[in-house]
Amino acid sequence: MLRSVIRWVVIGVVLLWALAALTLVAARWIDPPTTAVHIERRFQAWIHSAKYQERYEFVSLRQISPEFQHAVIAAEDGSFYQHHGFDWQAMEIAAEGDMEGAKLRGGSTITQQLVKNLFFGTGRSIVRKGAEFTLVPVAEFVLGKQRILELYLNVVEWGPGVYGAEAASRFWYREPARGIDRERGARLAAILPQPLKRKPERMGHYSELILERMRQVGW
Repeated sequence: MLRSVIRWVVIGVVLLWALAALTLVAARWIDPPTTAVHIERRFQAWIHSAKYQERYEFVSLRQISPEFQHAVIAAEDGSFYQHHGFDWQAMEIAAEGDMEGAKLRGGSTITQQLVKNLFFGTGRSIVRKGAEFTLVPVAEFVLGKQRILELYLNVVEWGPGVYGAEAASRFWYREPARGIDRERGARLAAILPQPLKRKPERMGHYSELILERMRQVGW
């Protein structure tokens, strides 16, 4: 009986993984209507009987200013165009900082964050990390860097109920993402690690660090 249960669990896991992989393939052409994070936030609002207004508008990469794109890459994944889904050096630095009791510095790449947003929500677990680890190469292979960046910029959380660069630009600055300059782009990028707590107008110090990173790579 135990063997039977284990067998069906394994089959279920494999089927779920295959479904996620096929979803990534479809995402090469189809813009996702929602994500695990979106669903999680709706559920949390329902549980707490809280007001919830979702702002989510998918736009093409060319409708997001290059300065805004560069700010997000500089803030979240400086080696985005060099790695193949994992930045091992950043992960090592993050792990060392965590063990030493320092403030946790994220080591996840944009590709890892995209996979997490699409399928796993904001929770943390070894199982989730393992599944993410196997799906990241699939995303890199079937989507390519430009589509990965486009998807990430459109689904990532930028405030309470605010998802994507277009919604964030209109919510925080009342203008479209194509009109965001480098300074405002850096301030928006600075809130990504804690989108429910941070606000662009308070991100002066962090945005200056991001702008310096942009200057260092010639952006």
